[in-house]
Amino acid sequence: MSKNKWFAPVAITVGIVVLIVIVFTSSYNGLVNRELKVDQSAADLDVQLQRRFDLIPNLVKSVEGALEQEREIIGKVTEARTKYASAGTGDERVAAAGELEGALSRLLVVVENYPQVASLQNVRDLQVQLEGTENRVAQARRSYNETVTDFNSAVRRFPRSIVAAMFGFEKRALFEAVSGADVAPSVDLNPGG
Repeated sequence: MSKNKWFAPVAITVGIVVLIVIVFTSSYNGLVNRELKVDQSAADLDVQLQRRFDLIPNLVKSVEGALEQEREIIGKVTEARTKYASAGTGDERVAAAGELEGALSRLLVVVENYPQVASLQNVRDLQVQLEGTENRVAQARRSYNETVTDFNSAVRRFPRSIVAAMFGFEKRALFEAVSGADVAPSVDLNPGG
């Protein structure tokens, strides 16, 4: 009888410990898998951003001479490109890429408003390449934001929130447009008069 008296509490205790280990392991592995998906998605986005990054100097050189009065916009594109190149962390790269995107879109609006520049064959070719790249960037950004949202919600939900806190899983930043990116630049087609 004494064996049976101790068997039930021990079995219940072992069952609870096994259940906790399963939940803990499942939570940890789920967070690792989601984090890896975020990293992969960030790398995919970075490939497309790098493609855009590589095309920008060619576009800037192609339009510089014809757009002397738009030097400020060209300077902002160059400055944003430099920030992207020197960004260290993933969040810094996301912010710098957003800034670069805004500056580049303003430059493209300006180019479209100058027929003599827009008609140059190399500018047209670069615009086609950039358009394709922008479509790829948009898709990669959507995918990145979806995986980050999934990861961030997993980090915040119980019981994974406990595991996340224990092992240093932290929320990731979404890729968002910089403020003012939705405002088209003003273009003066008659500089000096």
